[in-house]
Amino acid sequence: MKWQTLLSSERMRDGVVKTNGKSMDLRSEFEKDYHRIIGSASFRRLQDKTQVFPLDKSDFIRTRLTHSLEVSSFARSLGQNIGESILQSKSGAGFTYQMKEDMTSILQCAGLIHDIGNPPFGHFGELSIREWFIDSMPRLEFFGKSIEEQLSSQMREDFYRFEGNAQALRLVTKLHYLVDEYGMNLTYALLNTIVKYPVASTKVDAKSGNIKDKKMGYYFADEAIFTEITSKTTAGENRHPLTFILEAADDLAYKTADIEDGFIKGFISYPDLVRELEAFQKKHQIPFFSPLEKLQSLYERGCEKKEKYPETYAVKNWIIRVQAFLIRCVTEGFMQHYDEIMNGTCSHDLYYATHGQALMDFLGDVAYRYVFSSQAIFKMEVSEQVILDFLLEKLVNAVLYYDTDVQVNSLNKRVMSFFSDNYVRAYQHHAKGKSECEKLYLRLLLVTDFICGMTDSYAKGLYQELRGIV
Repeated sequence: MKWQTLLSSERMRDGVVKTNGKSMDLRSEFEKDYHRIIGSASFRRLQDKTQVFPLDKSDFIRTRLTHSLEVSSFARSLGQNIGESILQSKSGAGFTYQMKEDMTSILQCAGLIHDIGNPPFGHFGELSIREWFIDSMPRLEFFGKSIEEQLSSQMREDFYRFEGNAQALRLVTKLHYLVDEYGMNLTYALLNTIVKYPVASTKVDAKSGNIKDKKMGYYFADEAIFTEITSKTTAGENRHPLTFILEAADDLAYKTADIEDGFIKGFISYPDLVRELEAFQKKHQIPFFSPLEKLQSLYERGCEKKEKYPETYAVKNWIIRVQAFLIRCVTEGFMQHYDEIMNGTCSHDLYYATHGQALMDFLGDVAYRYVFSSQAIFKMEVSEQVILDFLLEKLVNAVLYYDTDVQVNSLNKRVMSFFSDNYVRAYQHHAKGKSECEKLYLRLLLVTDFICGMTDSYAKGLYQELRGIV
């Protein structure tokens, strides 16, 4: 893979406006991407989508929007660090200062949209959608035959392995049907960067040992787009190098944020964190950085400064110190595995075999035990699944015979009216000339498109309205 093509600024549709042979717009193509994202309704809806705590009333707790802004910030910083390291080490043949600038701009944009396709209620929403299709597809019939039997294996697996990552690619390339069928019409480099797993649903292999095979990265319906993007960047079925950086920024953002949010919400106390770090440092010694000593010294400083809540002062500032340390680890990890990343043979994330690997595992483990395994979160997730199961049942039944010769009953006509006009228009465009099987598959995707476009509040409100709950 070569940086010259990996950083492609081309788009599926060229829309440059020129006067007297000169462009009237002096922004770079990646700056244009940024403005398209910021101004989109899908990006705004992230403000009412769950990161960890759904429908939380606190101004402090993170949403998908604030998380995405943090990922964007970390991704840009990592791009600057890594780009400078490539220049200084002369690792990349033909890598220029302009490429470094383009890299940081692409990563900044990618951070903003990496979660833009996620459904309501966070990762549990993704799991709920998968489980609903696995449980329901065998019993659903279309013209007297099982839907499961009529769809191809890849079509079925697209729903059984449903992924917000694949939905993000679909959303920005097809569902923003404002001007035409090209969606946001973002650059190829940016689109390739957000494809975290460059494999189809039928090729997922979580046991392969290669991180890119863990989940699916694109739907059967979007395979042609995936192929076009990766042929333009020449990444092919390999992970784009910037994807490694984006993933590291995402992991850094959510693993540190989960600890901070868990602390603010009372799931993790300062003594809990001290105790966990004591156990951690008995097993792992990190050169030049002691997480426990740093936390305790910050607590002492908070006391000296007569902070009203020295524990809060310590934890919040400790998170910042940990983030700075992990940014250094990611930069080192990328440069240590530069050749593998560029030739497509790197099979692990950028924390692997660095001093940050154990600390990242620690953060994830503490958040899982104290926050995600708590009864309060379980209660919320049960409620969320009830909402999504109900909506999926209603919406799937409504679309089954839409766009066929069968007369749709009055109830399903009313349910169909709830669907976004943009999504229905996109379906109609892409269903033209397709077989009945493909159109059925696209109608099921229309349901997941609509669900993923919902905010937490909208999903809950629609459920309550349809159930007659006042």
